[in-house]
Amino acid sequence: MGQLPDGVLRPRPPPPTRHRRPPRPPLRNPMIERKPVASWLTDMDGVLVHEGQPVPGAPEFVNRLRASGKPFLVLTNNSIYTPRDLCARLKRMGFEVPEHAIWTAALATAQFLADQRPGGTAYVIGEAGLTTALHAVGYVLTDFEPDYVVLGETRTYSFEAITKAVRLINGGARFICTNPDVTGPSVEGALPAAGSVAAMISKATGVEPYFVGKPNPMMMRSALNTIEAHSENTAMIGDRMDTDILCGLEAGLETILVLTGISTREEAERYPYRPSRIVDSVVDLIDEI
Repeated sequence: MGQLPDGVLRPRPPPPTRHRRPPRPPLRNPMIERKPVASWLTDMDGVLVHEGQPVPGAPEFVNRLRASGKPFLVLTNNSIYTPRDLCARLKRMGFEVPEHAIWTAALATAQFLADQRPGGTAYVIGEAGLTTALHAVGYVLTDFEPDYVVLGETRTYSFEAITKAVRLINGGARFICTNPDVTGPSVEGALPAAGSVAAMISKATGVEPYFVGKPNPMMMRSALNTIEAHSENTAMIGDRMDTDILCGLEAGLETILVLTGISTREEAERYPYRPSRIVDSVVDLIDEI
């Protein structure tokens, strides 16, 4: 092409062809697209049992679980009883729950300590459920320079024992509590629980405990490991938004709130997180097993 006359602009070449990126797929919602439930975790108080009596239809729910062959565990933050004790108590109320299908905060605490400091020592405030679990993992219970002070539930909290715990923590012992529940249920009404006593010890020492039980997701993960289950196809049934549902949510489980215990449908709406679903009771889940 010859030279263009003065004042005539040379045409610009066309811009290079740009390849458009394919549109991104929509974000997957794992709570909507969950796999079918293959394993079940369920709280005990408020889900299977309420005020010392079985929730109507709960024994049939457990029977269906056992007949299905699917792995399941009954969970409790209460560290007073051994699984054998709880098995016998549930049997008197019409439940056939095998001893190996019960997972307590005491067992989770013992497993945690065995992983952290194998063959360690502990000063324990608690009952047989906690002391038996710690003995089973090889721990020595002592009040002489223990590695840990371990607090659980007990029927009679001793001021002398609490004072000893305060002095041991001030002396360097690490502070562990089985669960943060400030009250527990009874036929007569609410009872002070481990969380309340932990607060008193913390106030006296300036040391906060490490809580192992719900809502720490470690409780759920240890339960999953016990039955060799996976979070993506396991459901957690509970009656409390602040422990059961929160714990299951943070562990990646499907969460089901039942209305036979503490939390109501209205209260559930006030939390910044939600369960996967809400049902009236475990009776509504029988046909899913």
